[in-house]
Amino acid sequence: MVTFDAASVGTPVEVWDADGRLAHLPRLSLEGIERLVVFAAHPDDETLGAGGLMAEAHRRRIPVDVIVVTDGGAAGDATERSRELRAAVTSLAPQARIRELGFADGQTREYRAELLVAVRRILASVPRQHSLIAAPWRNDGHRDHRIVGEVVAEVAVGFRLIEYPIWMWHWATPADPAVPWERFASLTLPRDGRKPRAIAAFVSQLTGPAPMLRADFLDHFRRPLEIFVTSDALAVDYFDELYARHDDPWGFTDRWYEQRKRAITLAALPNQSYGRALEIGGSIGVLTAELAPRCESLLSIDISQTAVDRARERLADQPHVTIERADAGAALPDGPFDLIVLSEVGYYLEPDGLERLLDRIEAALALDGTVLLCHWRHPVADYPMTGDAVHAAVAARGLANLVHHVEADFVLDVVSRDGRSVAERTGLA
Repeated sequence: MVTFDAASVGTPVEVWDADGRLAHLPRLSLEGIERLVVFAAHPDDETLGAGGLMAEAHRRRIPVDVIVVTDGGAAGDATERSRELRAAVTSLAPQARIRELGFADGQTREYRAELLVAVRRILASVPRQHSLIAAPWRNDGHRDHRIVGEVVAEVAVGFRLIEYPIWMWHWATPADPAVPWERFASLTLPRDGRKPRAIAAFVSQLTGPAPMLRADFLDHFRRPLEIFVTSDALAVDYFDELYARHDDPWGFTDRWYEQRKRAITLAALPNQSYGRALEIGGSIGVLTAELAPRCESLLSIDISQTAVDRARERLADQPHVTIERADAGAALPDGPFDLIVLSEVGYYLEPDGLERLLDRIEAALALDGTVLLCHWRHPVADYPMTGDAVHAAVAARGLANLVHHVEADFVLDVVSRDGRSVAERTGLA
């Protein structure tokens, strides 16, 4: 656990701004978001960490809910802090609904069970699809931030969840290995002074001989951007629990829908055979087994060890096929690959995580390589994205589209750096 002294001078904002990575982070996307719920450990956390996000949501007419867990009484009069909270939030998102849970400041660990119940009740009325949940970053170094972040993350499985760091800017440096650069996403804020004015509402924290929030610390939150830690995908536990309940959770082996879809998938491949291929999210290896005859070398990866073990059993007699446990949301095996297959995987990722995965796919793709994508189109409450949104993100990449097949149930695209048709590839045209 990180320890720090809030009263001491921390890392200056100039040190962070000098790191070139900060200016080139993926954008935080609010496309498709229809509700924003911001959790805060104390009054002012929501404004410091996500004030600009709330203002942007209001500008887009996205309903905003603000849930403040403690009364902030350890750092001032609780009644005064409540007034400051409401003034700040109202200046950012005038129609936001504010709920104060009233837990004692500094006591979230002692009342964790009660907090868990409260958060469950709140999120039970929030639709998983099209909602964005923001909470304190679990590794921020402050105990209340950690507990609130952990409880929200535990309850918010299936929601799109982002976390905002606050004290990290104070105690860490850009080179600190604890800084999750790979999961950062940024939101650019207008230079309209709205967030600095909201921060100024917390008079009790800014004034006096020893203010709780130092002026140099507040410089981090007066920048025209906010940084969030994204959750790239559904947790691995989600998949392990599915495989623990069912040998074949999606009916790959016995459903005619799946059998037909695989036949269409294989027929859509423009080449009769491929040298080196990568399948992302191979599950129990059913599609893998049908791809294998078309590839000289096939590497299939999945995040679930249970799925990997079952796929290895299925493909045990195929020496040119390798099955490995890997998290595509974190890294991909080294390329180049002539074929990359992403089937029924993309919608498990958050939009920012999908963009990072697509970056990795393009980096691993051979110069004339092909990418095949196929995804279910109907919305699923647990999935952060829809299949259509995944394919729209790929279309924006500018690769040549060789096949675009759309049905009511699924969408399939084949894209490539080689834009030739099958007839052109085989000398017929």
